[in-house]
Amino acid sequence: MSTSDTLDPSRIRRVLVTKLRHHGDVLLASPVLGALKRQLPQAEIDALVYQDTRDMLSGHPALSRLHLLTKRGSLREEWRLLQALRSRGYDLMVHLTSSARGAWLARVLKPAVSVAPKHPGRLYRNSFTHLYAQANARHMVECNLDALRRIGLWPEAADKKLVLVAGADADRAAEKHLRDLGLAAGKFIMIHPSSRWQFKCWPEEKVAELALRLAERGHPLLFTSGPDSQETGMVQRILARLPFPAPSLAGRLTLKELAALTARARLFIGMDSAPMHIAAAVGTPVVVLFGPSGADIWGPWQVPARVITSDHSCRPCGLDGCGGSKRSDCLEIIPTERVLGAALELMERPR
Repeated sequence: MSTSDTLDPSRIRRVLVTKLRHHGDVLLASPVLGALKRQLPQAEIDALVYQDTRDMLSGHPALSRLHLLTKRGSLREEWRLLQALRSRGYDLMVHLTSSARGAWLARVLKPAVSVAPKHPGRLYRNSFTHLYAQANARHMVECNLDALRRIGLWPEAADKKLVLVAGADADRAAEKHLRDLGLAAGKFIMIHPSSRWQFKCWPEEKVAELALRLAERGHPLLFTSGPDSQETGMVQRILARLPFPAPSLAGRLTLKELAALTARARLFIGMDSAPMHIAAAVGTPVVVLFGPSGADIWGPWQVPARVITSDHSCRPCGLDGCGGSKRSDCLEIIPTERVLGAALELMERPR
């Protein structure tokens, strides 16, 4: 395929952005949509994501259509999706992951310009008109925007903000939850101790100790988690360690409702996970603990934050716990005092 670096913006009428990854990954791609719309105001910007990550982009003001892929969908569903994509007649495809599915889509949809990260293999190399290099220790937001830089669409500073639209229904639900729990917006600390990956979690006894010491200082708390039984069970065990009843909405919130509630929190405390990125997107200050993964790449984006890590020489290793054990010593060793100090310091800042 052509390796020309020229792109005539006036000839771009429809764009497809694909991000077939997890929730946090999809949210970190949201600036690409806005950057495209600013530079291609005449174009319709579509996105393709997995069905379960739709809430990360739905309602985005730059988005024209949101196409959804079911991870274990039938052949009929896949065919219908392909037909819907082909009917749009895309001029530009921005593929933000290294996947064979994206390479095949580029071949089938035949956009005039297609860009994707560099990836080994002839199939991938020959499927796109442009490939962009991915730098080490560069935040994923900037890596995603490098796709646009590669084709001559240079993002401005205002383009780089994460965008997550909770929506009116989620806002109303959040307000009701706060009324029911007796919490005031802007006054409570949200603690989200869980992750779908256990090796990213801080020990339950330390979370409980942190909660106790914050409560002793008069800070109202609210616990949240995802709906998985592993996550809700973790919160239940933490609450059982506390000598007082703490409000919890663990497992009871949609992603949009979680975003709306997080926007009303004074502070978010959590792990390296999608809820941390949601907090950054809605502008809530973040205290986050990082273990095996790299904060330079996945840390809280453009929000007041404190990132807590250990001094282990092996981190970030990218492993699922030490030796694949699902437990991370670099997380478990972090003392409560460090997290408490970071939270208190961050709350002293004017918001």
